[in-house]
Amino acid sequence: MTLFSQIVAAVLLLSVTLCLQCAGMIALIEWLRRVLTRDTQKHGPTYSAVLVVKSMLSIVVLHGLVVVLWASFYRVRCFPSWDLAFYFSASSYSTVGYGDVVLPCNWRMLGPLESITGALMCGISVSVLFALVTRLLDRDTRFSPANPREQSYAQR
Repeated sequence: MTLFSQIVAAVLLLSVTLCLQCAGMIALIEWLRRVLTRDTQKHGPTYSAVLVVKSMLSIVVLHGLVVVLWASFYRVRCFPSWDLAFYFSASSYSTVGYGDVVLPCNWRMLGPLESITGALMCGISVSVLFALVTRLLDRDTRFSPANPREQSYAQR
């Protein structure tokens, strides 16, 4: 396998990964915007928790799709079974990387590349969850009856 074909495969996998991640994050953010602007009143901690759980589940599904993308490549080019391809992809993407399953020599650089990509994609997902929780906490404290700012606004 030539270095050129490895570079082409890496660029294609990274490009599709970025497209999937961006599309998924855009869809999640737009959904959250609609939900948060539509529901302007405080709905309590249960509502907020359900919103965070739904967001987390959609992020896990999104990351699962990316793992399947890389596993599909590994299945075609590197491993004889889906079990090995998916296991290797999931352990690489999550940066666990046990080392019990390794890529063939000519594709070895894809493992670390998938790990770096997985760490960065997880970072993007965590930032969206952090922003959501921050917004929910800010909204709950803004509409809290114990909040003096809100009471002064109500008196005006």
